[in-house]
Amino acid sequence: MNTAIRKVTTSGKADHLAILVIDNAKYESSLFSKQELEFINAEIKKKNKLITINQYGRIVFLQLIDTDKDKKYKTLEKIRRAGDSLCSAANKNGIKEITILSDNSKENTLAYAEGLLLGNYQFLKYKSSPDTNSLAKVNVLSKDTDAEAIKDLATVCEAVCKARDLVNEPVASLNATGLAKAFSTMGKDAGFKVTIFDKAKIKNLKMGGLLAVNLGSIDPPTFTIMEYKPKNAVNKKPIVLVGKGVVYDTGGLSLKPTPQSMDYMKSDMAGAAAVGATMYAVAKQKLPVHVIALVPATDNRPDGNAYTPGDVITMYSGMTIEVLNTDAEGRMILADALHYAKQYKPELVMEFSTLTGAAANAIGHYGIVCMGDCDEKVKNSLNESANNVYERLVEFPYWEEYDELLRSDIADMKNIGGAIGGAITAGRFLSKFTDYPYMHFDIAGPSFGKSNDSYRGKNGTGVGVRFLCDFLKKKASAK
Repeated sequence: MNTAIRKVTTSGKADHLAILVIDNAKYESSLFSKQELEFINAEIKKKNKLITINQYGRIVFLQLIDTDKDKKYKTLEKIRRAGDSLCSAANKNGIKEITILSDNSKENTLAYAEGLLLGNYQFLKYKSSPDTNSLAKVNVLSKDTDAEAIKDLATVCEAVCKARDLVNEPVASLNATGLAKAFSTMGKDAGFKVTIFDKAKIKNLKMGGLLAVNLGSIDPPTFTIMEYKPKNAVNKKPIVLVGKGVVYDTGGLSLKPTPQSMDYMKSDMAGAAAVGATMYAVAKQKLPVHVIALVPATDNRPDGNAYTPGDVITMYSGMTIEVLNTDAEGRMILADALHYAKQYKPELVMEFSTLTGAAANAIGHYGIVCMGDCDEKVKNSLNESANNVYERLVEFPYWEEYDELLRSDIADMKNIGGAIGGAITAGRFLSKFTDYPYMHFDIAGPSFGKSNDSYRGKNGTGVGVRFLCDFLKKKASAK
């Protein structure tokens, strides 16, 4: 993340300011002349929410927010989006440093800063003449917002940006080995353990799903294990995160069309990016929670001895799978990782993957499709965290009847279920490799934006990181 943020106790006369005003609360009117106050009142009558006052030596922005009386989390989302609007205005005016003035709650102030920080993200690595945002520093002047909270916000936003960077990186420069190395670098920076299995180790373990998908590639697969286990962890059993690491998906021999499909498939490792970046944030914040992340990684190509429709694959669990579509590859590699997770006897496993077009078609980019068998108390906590960061969950049925669609004539199971309930049968497929409380999150819709979406931006969004960080932070603070 290229935007620094800090708490300050004063502001200078030449400092550019952004004043956050909730529900027409009083603001420091002494900052403005009589004429400026008249202008502000006129803009308020026009229902303008971001009012710009050019005081020649500096620019002062007045940000007005109307709260949602019924849903606090909707108000926070309004505030984040307002922060993104401020970001655009600041960069348009060439502002390098800005101070947020807020007499609001810590939650509201942090949401405004969050929208500003995430909205300022850019991926410029391959631009020969980049149009770089001017904004580089954000100051927060708020008596109710402490320096530690601002530091934690900066860490989470940095983690989101790391996930975005990984998703935006082309496969030519980020294959499975490169993804594993990126996680290793994060581990060294943040202080968590990283173990990488190479192809020989994966073969020795007989991870048939991961090896099958990798058959068409000249690049080897990897299996990355990340672990953060502080001495003061509140959980006796670990929480395990699993992320799909398909660094590029052509569909294999079941080849995808290019327009609006394969051209975005560098993003098929967004689940892996989310869990790896979450590990970075958890370790950086030194949260007292034991977390493990597993990432099986490969690309899926139609070369050489690529696995074929009709093949029968013996998985790491010993189960046999009849392959009817090589583009249903994510579940093949995730199944091996989910079976591997059994050895940890986890309290909960949460798996994130860009798994199905069916999930994306069902709800678009507006939320995350989920399903699973953890208890209602955990589901309620997950929903609360998802709402807090506005990465909302839509729970699909998890009924056993869908298993009928996965029955195979020649193997234990097929890798696709047919035309109906595609997102659900994918989740049911994965459930066959679990024996612990499990939640599946299909992020195919919100993981990659094909148009700009406020502070989420365009292209890689880093979805899942803020949700997981919120959930794990609540877990860490539970008594």
